[in-house]
Amino acid sequence: MSDETSESGAPIYRYKPREEGWVPPNMEDSNIEEIDRHIEKHIGKISMVFHEVISDLVHIDIHQIPPSDDRPYWTLVTSGMSDLPMTTPEGREEFGRAELMLCLPKDWKMEQSDWKDEAHYWPIRWLKICARFPHEYKTWLGWGHTLPNGDPPEVYATNTSFCTMMIGTPRTVSSEFWTLPIRTDKTIRFFGLYPLYRGEVDLKLRKGAEHLEELFDKNKITEIVHLDRVDLSKKPWWRIL
Repeated sequence: MSDETSESGAPIYRYKPREEGWVPPNMEDSNIEEIDRHIEKHIGKISMVFHEVISDLVHIDIHQIPPSDDRPYWTLVTSGMSDLPMTTPEGREEFGRAELMLCLPKDWKMEQSDWKDEAHYWPIRWLKICARFPHEYKTWLGWGHTLPNGDPPEVYATNTSFCTMMIGTPRTVSSEFWTLPIRTDKTIRFFGLYPLYRGEVDLKLRKGAEHLEELFDKNKITEIVHLDRVDLSKKPWWRIL
């Protein structure tokens, strides 16, 4: 539990690096094949899966779906985050399994050689960071949670002013994709990652995640990472809605 809250009343948690060293992942409860089928049923054909060479706690893969006529952008979806249950609050156990997704413009540099440049790699890096985070710090991530790049948050790379990731509703997919029932005690929930500007982080702290999601809806903002998208904390955008 946290004694620190934002102006909106939401709790603020601060974490310290864990003391134990590298822990090999336990993949006995992995559902990569079910996730593969779920992605191809609701999004499209997977062209590539980026496998981790060395994994700590959980083995995070990223499934790549290339641009198409229906979805003219890259789609990236994790698997492995749900191999272990997150440490959810009492009564929230049903939300203990999750995976994450985001989308990139079709002209984004997607060759692994390009990813040596952080300007091209930071969305992929943060998919992996967010997917491992709840297991590394024995916590959980769910709708409306934000994970900043430091305290205070710093920009991800030289090509962007984004500095924080928010867990939100995936808007580029149908609601049928949002959940994947595995068995009676395991349902995997899929969330979108939304990079935020510093002003939007402050807005979320003041008015809550619900307010920010309303602005996403009104401004047709999805989990597609557009480096030049409007900053919803700037005037006159949020005032004229």
